Amino acid sequence: MRIVSICPSNTELTAYLGLVSSLVGVDNYSDWPKEINSLPRLGLDLDIDMDHVEALKPDLVLASLSVPGMEKNVERLEERNIPYYVFNPNSLEEIADNLKTLGRLTDREEHGDKASEHFLQLIEEYRYISKTISERPKLYWEWWPKPVFTPGGKNWLTEISSLAGAENCFQDVDKASVESDWETVKNRDPDHICLVWVGVQTKKVKPDLVWKRPGWGEMKALQEKQVHVLDEPFFCRPSPRLLIGLQKVAAIIHPEKYPAFDIESKDPLLKG
Repeated sequence: MRIVSICPSNTELTAYLGLVSSLVGVDNYSDWPKEINSLPRLGLDLDIDMDHVEALKPDLVLASLSVPGMEKNVERLEERNIPYYVFNPNSLEEIADNLKTLGRLTDREEHGDKASEHFLQLIEEYRYISKTISERPKLYWEWWPKPVFTPGGKNWLTEISSLAGAENCFQDVDKASVESDWETVKNRDPDHICLVWVGVQTKKVKPDLVWKRPGWGEMKALQEKQVHVLDEPFFCRPSPRLLIGLQKVAAIIHPEKYPAFDIESKDPLLKG
């Protein structure tokens, strides 16, 4: 099959199933695995060059609705009668289901089912450890600083928080994404602040700015210096690589519980 991926998380799903050799083009943000570096780039995920996509004569385009605005890509694929499938997971279980679906779409159903089962098994190992933890600190995940966007209860980062022995301080909001403000975050007084600005490289995130926000110096997380700049690709993309993010944040929050849990040794498919 000739597969085009127009979203990084879909590229990662494809790679996890061992289908990199079937990829003939990807969006500009896709950066894993390294084998895709030589593929044609089709534009930013919100501004895909559909003429280029069509010229590649794909058997299947993997689209997404994970970011507002991506629905325009789907409309344009529909207009051109290009075969596509849309993924839009909000939970780890839905990501596992996406692996099964991609297996079926690419005539690798058994492989997709096994990959899904393995992914869920690794999650259960974390769940087992998590259940032994009684003190569960509150995490504030910052997707964007102004206006503030943070994951709510219907997002995979709420699950990641729980599996790491903590809780998302906005888990009570029954949404996947929550628009908030600095004052509301301050009043929730999280124990840890996790900066994962969507689309921004880690080296360009400026944690010092957090201390300049009105009243934030009084917050527990700042007083105890628990502000973390984390690798955005491991937390903001709904793919199996969220397990690497889980490993990283769990080791920060509860190093005594998760000191040597090496996810890449348990799942070599995540390397690269």
